[in-house]
Amino acid sequence: MVVTPDLARHLYEMSQDLGRQIGLLIERRGQVEHVFVGDAAKIYLPDFGRLRAGLGRFRGLRLIHTHLRAEALSQDDLADLILLRLDMVVALTRPLDTGPVLASMAHLLPAGGAQDVDVSDPVPVTGLDMDFAQSIHELEEEFARTAGRQPATPKLDHRGILVHVSQHAAAEVENRISELRELAETAGLEIVQVVRQRRSRPDPKYVVGRGKMEDVVLLAMQHNADILVFDPDLRPSQARAITQMTDMKVIDRSMLILDIFAQRAQTRAGKIQVELAQLRYALPRLAAKNTMMSRLTGEIGGRGPGETKLEINRRRARERIVDLERQIKKLSRQRAVRRKMRMRQGVPVVALVGYTNAGKSTLLNTLTNASVLTENRLFVTLDPTSRRLRLPRNQDIILTDTVGFIEDLPSDLVDAFRSTLEELDDADLLVHVVDGADPRRTEKRVSVERILAGMGLGGIPQVTVYNKIDLVRDEGDVRLIRRDADVVVAAVDPVSLGPLVRAIRRTVASSSRHVGAS
Repeated sequence: MVVTPDLARHLYEMSQDLGRQIGLLIERRGQVEHVFVGDAAKIYLPDFGRLRAGLGRFRGLRLIHTHLRAEALSQDDLADLILLRLDMVVALTRPLDTGPVLASMAHLLPAGGAQDVDVSDPVPVTGLDMDFAQSIHELEEEFARTAGRQPATPKLDHRGILVHVSQHAAAEVENRISELRELAETAGLEIVQVVRQRRSRPDPKYVVGRGKMEDVVLLAMQHNADILVFDPDLRPSQARAITQMTDMKVIDRSMLILDIFAQRAQTRAGKIQVELAQLRYALPRLAAKNTMMSRLTGEIGGRGPGETKLEINRRRARERIVDLERQIKKLSRQRAVRRKMRMRQGVPVVALVGYTNAGKSTLLNTLTNASVLTENRLFVTLDPTSRRLRLPRNQDIILTDTVGFIEDLPSDLVDAFRSTLEELDDADLLVHVVDGADPRRTEKRVSVERILAGMGLGGIPQVTVYNKIDLVRDEGDVRLIRRDADVVVAAVDPVSLGPLVRAIRRTVASSSRHVGAS
């Protein structure tokens, strides 16, 4: 039996007398392995050893415990079931003082089922007719068979839950989530579930509220996720509170982008700029990363070794920031010298700008026979690459590939990459590359134009190029693209680039920025 009626009644009556929850862990032969007492609201499970080995195996223990508030299984019960791989969890309640003791049961379901946990309605303990030993044996066999049928699919480094909170329209929310999925995949993170919540403003402590946060933790346990990704960005206090509650790695959109930049940076300048951005972002959050030190405080005067360690970390971070800023200024001066030399030679500079993954690097490679790395991922290019291109009538230009933009690019990252983006200040022409095959091409184009205007580059001549026209199948979309674009190209097809080269030559020829240069 799952639990005998006599044991269930006896357990519940003792629980009522004590005013506390009582729990039992029972092994499969019916032997009680652990007895433990909680408070009126919950119980705390002991450490009861290693998980049983074997494909599809459970812990070999079932949890029986009382609920004093006439509630069925709680989120904590389901979390224990999933995290500890218990055979079963049973909650004993008595809604009516003179009524029977009721049992609510839950057990895990094999992968591919309609849900991850099967939860039964409360039934009187006298009516429990399940053959527990046979049922758990059959369930383990089904788990083993299901695990054996799972296809071997390539997995990313980590599994994460994406939590999005806003009051935007549904379409805008889904676009934002889609982009975050791309960012996560680029960073090596597999998003296994998305939690959406519509609210006027995020909860000041947990972003989604404590109850919803408990649901998120349970979801993470069900899907074996180890990272929570939040959108919008978290305040340091929120990151600290969520980390303490969930005991998981907690990041937000800005941190995700910074991580991608850290993975992609190849040159010394790129690595310096990324490290500077990370330190600026992390400095106010150092307290959140060192919460384990708080238990060491409270000594004489309330100052323990933890606080001293935290101050050391902060001081070192500030010193490192100053050193990196000094290095970036030196690199900026070197770039300025090179730009002045180009201007004295009278060689116009044309910069490729646009949303990340619009095809700028592919366009540079096709036009100049360069070999810049290209992938169908976000932020493949971080470091500017310049190549000389000969236009018709023997006119030379410098064509520069730049880092891609993204909506709500972290301000720390923009500031750190300011010296790299200085290349744009002296450009004679900006070629704005737009992914024509992207359903959000118009929104992304506007976003880039807004970023350029914010950087004071709105006055530089621009040619708007809609790329990837070869991937657009709908004729109506093609007509709309041709109406909005100055030039339409497929960057992988050199034949399609003739109109772009002619547009660049005409615009550069009409520019007066190099008139009189020697």
